[in-house]
Amino acid sequence: ISDDHCNACAVLVHPEMLLLLSDQCCFMDCQLYQFHYIKEEKNWTEAQQYCREKHTDLVTVTNMKDMKRLINISAGDQSGAWIGLYNQTNGTRTWYWSLPGVEFDESEIKWAKGEPSHDWNHNCGTVSDPPGLIADIVDYTCPTFVLCYNGNIETWLEAQSYCREKHTDLISGMKQLQDEEVKKLIKSAGHPHISIGLFRDTWMWSDGNSSSFRHWNKDFNNHQPIKSKTWPEALTYCRGHHHDLVTITNMDEQKLVQQEAQFASTPFVWIGLRFNCSESIWFWVCDNWTWNGQNDCNMFGVMQARGEYQLFQRNGSEKFNFICTN
Repeated sequence: ISDDHCNACAVLVHPEMLLLLSDQCCFMDCQLYQFHYIKEEKNWTEAQQYCREKHTDLVTVTNMKDMKRLINISAGDQSGAWIGLYNQTNGTRTWYWSLPGVEFDESEIKWAKGEPSHDWNHNCGTVSDPPGLIADIVDYTCPTFVLCYNGNIETWLEAQSYCREKHTDLISGMKQLQDEEVKKLIKSAGHPHISIGLFRDTWMWSDGNSSSFRHWNKDFNNHQPIKSKTWPEALTYCRGHHHDLVTITNMDEQKLVQQEAQFASTPFVWIGLRFNCSESIWFWVCDNWTWNGQNDCNMFGVMQARGEYQLFQRNGSEKFNFICTN
């Protein structure tokens, strides 16, 4: 393997943080990396271009060993870094097993009747007994039963995180599911949704690697549009639980919001855009704007949940999913 094929990088998002470069020391498995931070501020697209020009590409994380090494070498005041993982707008969802190295084979799966669902927010798998067939559940936040957690209810993301911290991973692959001990555990659980390491998404790695490894923050889906509220209710919820309704000020933010909007169960999602009828202007809500519960014409901004992701105006009393920001 040539050195040119063993470089990667990621960029930290804080203006005073550093650009993260990784140089692989290429042994037969090409798994030993050296990571270095360089002082530059870039958005994801600029970071990708920089890495492809100076090295090979943005970094691909293939397992928890990679993840822990990235975390261990980062300075304590660095809050985040760009990596090569990106979400395809209108991309095709692909099924994966959570445990790295276990390949998904559609022909091996015993789907329950009506599964897998084509609903856009049905993206992670569960198994139950009887009859031990696989179903996809609503989203990463759906309550499930975790075999390795003494029967307590967790979300799918929390189940994955717990199993990785305490064991190895969620059960992955039909070989593990067909193990007699696992079958006994499933049967004794008596729960309709038992988490397994099956999920699908539209995320891809910049260098084309097919790695199924994801290590989302357990609060990741708090931003995704899974609730329906009026615009004032959405604003109150976001400010009470996060920071605010999402604001779009550039194309990078536009793309991020589009990626979140595709998970909505409503045709539109509320965003932090409101119309002032007396002045005939649209403006974004932010920290210095206080909601007094009144709006002279009750018109607010929404984004299409799919399609061209255009912005429209809707009456604030309508109920749609919404997107919060931290």
